[in-house]
Amino acid sequence: MLTRTWRVILTAACLLSLTAASFADATTLQSPEFSLRALDGPPVSSESLRGEVVVLAFGASWLPLTRNQMESLKKLADQYAGRGVAVYWVSTESDSAKSKNFADDNQLRDLGRRYKITVLRDPDGLVSKRLGVDQLPSTVILNKQGQAAAVVGGLDPGADVAKQLAERLDKIL
Repeated sequence: MLTRTWRVILTAACLLSLTAASFADATTLQSPEFSLRALDGPPVSSESLRGEVVVLAFGASWLPLTRNQMESLKKLADQYAGRGVAVYWVSTESDSAKSKNFADDNQLRDLGRRYKITVLRDPDGLVSKRLGVDQLPSTVILNKQGQAAAVVGGLDPGADVAKQLAERLDKIL
């Protein structure tokens, strides 16, 4: 009987610690502070974006789905122009020429210009991790208070991604 009681107590303690860890992660995601380097213009920070709904699409130029992602972002940016929605593509590629995952600013700048999307850099992946991104491509939508309102992992090449993101944006706006 004593053994069973201890098992119940230990199980409860483990569950409580897991629950506390989940709340800690949720708190971190709710109001992330960050700053990302823009290729053209000043850095973009969580503070500078307050008051806007923000779409941060994380990806890499070498991913086969990048073209789909960029086309969807362009469509979304056009659809929500003038409505307080900022749309960015965030490169997770290294900015060190010694890295296998390297992309230089000019390559990324050309990609951004081709789709008329502002490109930001997260070369060490700290911002993407802080926002709960665990795969590429992924999209994070922040509400006007800077809280992570949605994290959408992956990209279905056959889906209308702009429409899927628009449905989430409409709920936030």
